Order: sequence, then C-alpha cells, then structure tokens
Amino acid sequence: MAAAAVEGAAATALRTVLARAAGAAERSGRAAEAVRVVAVGKTKPVSMLRQLYDAGHRCFGENYVQEIVTKAPQLPEDIQWHFIGHLQSNKVKPLLAAVPNLHMVEGVDNVKVANHLDRAVSSLGRDPLKVLVQVNTSGEESKSGIDPSRCVELAKHVKLACPHLIFSGLMTIGMKDYSSTPENFKALVKCKLEICKAIDMPTEQFELSMGMSGDFEQAIEMGSTSVRIGSTIFGPREYPNKKTNQ
Repeated sequence: MAAAAVEGAAATALRTVLARAAGAAERSGRAAEAVRVVAVGKTKPVSMLRQLYDAGHRCFGENYVQEIVTKAPQLPEDIQWHFIGHLQSNKVKPLLAAVPNLHMVEGVDNVKVANHLDRAVSSLGRDPLKVLVQVNTSGEESKSGIDPSRCVELAKHVKLACPHLIFSGLMTIGMKDYSSTPENFKALVKCKLEICKAIDMPTEQFELSMGMSGDFEQAIEMGSTSVRIGSTIFGPREYPNKKTNQ
C-alpha cells in the first residue's frame, strides 16, 4: 500500500513539473511542446517508471548502463530512452544492443566514444542515433564533458566523421550541488552559437539539455530544450549499494 502511494505521488509530481516547465517555456516565448521533460529514474524501481508511463509519459532517462539495460526490456517499446552522462567505450555495444528504443545519448565527451557509437550503430543495423556533446561548463575536474574551447572541434567530428550519428546539440551537468549557475547556462548557449556558425546548423534545430530538479525553470528560460528531472518527480535517490561503474 505504501509503495502504491509513493508511485501515485510520483505521477502527481510529474504533472506539477510539466506545468512548471510549460510556464517557463511560455515565459521564454516558446510553446510548452518545445521543451522535453526527461524523467530520470536512477535507483528507482521499474514499477515506479511504469506508473508514469501509464500516466502518459514517454520520455525516460538513466545514468548507468546496468540500470537502463535492466529496465528497458521490462517496459513498453514506445518509450524514448535517454542515456545521460559519461559513457565508457566498452559499454557502448551492450547499451545499444539491449535498448533498441534508445532515443538519444546525452554525453558524448570525446572522439573515441563517438567513434565507438558510430561503429556500433552501423554493426547493429540501427537507424542513426541522436547524440548530444557533453560540455563541462563548470570547470570541475569531477565532471565529465569536453572543455568549452573544444566543443566546436568535437561537434564537427560527430557531424562530419560519424555518419551513423545525428549531432543534435549540447548538454551540461552543472555544479556539484546540482544547481547550475546562470554562468553554466550562458556558457552552453555561447557554445551553441559558435557551433551553429561553424557547421552552418540552424539554431532552431539545435538542442540544449540543461537544467535539473533544482534549476530547470531557469534553464528553460535561458534556452534549454530538454530538462532532466529525477528527485523532484521520484523523491530522494536510494543507494543501497553504491554503484562504482557506469
């Protein structure tokens, strides 16, 4: 009974998040549909994700390969899965093989992983995969992501040298306390403009994944097209055994 109550609370929380995201989109002069809310179920059971699915949500994300490859087969195939964050090269093929409905990888932060993804998509005969280049906008050594000064270089590589990938934009994770400052967002917007100019990509086709539970409204107001919401929907993370590998 208690578990069902928690899951009901998650659906209610999702509705609130969607309404807040829609309001922020409107304040930035965009339609609510212009912003994607990715429900990030890290450490949460499949039953909880299923309840959001039953409430009509279709966009889910995970941070660990072992979680997404376990959860995805247990849930309907029309879910659009996002893998978020640093992806190790040796986990690329297992991820793509186990999650045929993987919609996007938000976390290409070097040429090596881009090349591995490109080859894996090709060898599995999948449709081209959307990817976002991850930028370390906070300068923290603990964060994955390419330095902003090298974002154009990596974006060009994905666009020109990885025919089985679709370069779709940029993402950033922000500060250690999971609340990015406007400077983080401004840095990502600056990278966006530099890349659009360098590869002649229309700005309206460019995705920016920035903003999480603590700052997603601000991120949307500053141009984010995709926000990654975990604890505000699902409640605090639960780490019975801390995961050490991606």
